[in-house]
Amino acid sequence: MSRIGKKPIDIPKGVEVKVGEGNFVTVKGPKGELSYKFNPELKINVEENQVKVERPNDSSFMRAIHGTTRALIANMIKGVTEGFTVELEIVGIGYRANMKGKAIELQLGYSHPIHFEPPEGVQIAVEGNIIKVSGIDKQKVGQVAAKIRDFRKPDPYKGKGIRYKGEVIKLKAGKSVGK
Repeated sequence: MSRIGKKPIDIPKGVEVKVGEGNFVTVKGPKGELSYKFNPELKINVEENQVKVERPNDSSFMRAIHGTTRALIANMIKGVTEGFTVELEIVGIGYRANMKGKAIELQLGYSHPIHFEPPEGVQIAVEGNIIKVSGIDKQKVGQVAAKIRDFRKPDPYKGKGIRYKGEVIKLKAGKSVGK
C-alpha cells in the first residue's frame, strides 16, 4: 500500500467533510468551502473525525492515485482551516509592484507596466518588494504565484527578477576577458 495513502486524515473541529455521489468531496471550514471530484473507483470514508482513502486493487494507476487523493483531501482540509500563502520577492533596480484595487501592477523593466487580476478565491498583497499570494486552494495559490514569477524570471547572471522568497539563484559567471 501507499505509505501516504493509507494514513488517515484527522478532521479538526469546525471542519465538515462530506463525500457525495461519485466521490464528490466537499470540505467546509472557517475560511470557506472547497469541492473536488475524485476517481469514483476509490473508496473515501468519513468516520470518527477521520477520512480514510482505500483502493480496490493494486494496479499501478490505483497505487499512483491513492496517495495523490489522500494528499489532495489533506490539502483541502488545511486550506479551509489555515489557508495557504506563497511569498514572492522582487529583486532589481526599478522593479516594483503596486496594488490597483484587487489587481496588481508590476513594473519589471519592460516598456509597459503589467496588470494582473487574480482569479476568484486568491488574494494578493504587496509589502515593499514582497508579494504575498494567499487563498484556501493550494493549487490556485501556487498557479497564481507561478504566473506572477513568469512575468520576469530571475536572471541567471545578475539575479534580477521575481523569485520565491528563500529561493536561491545560482549565478553564472559573466564573460571572461581574453588575452
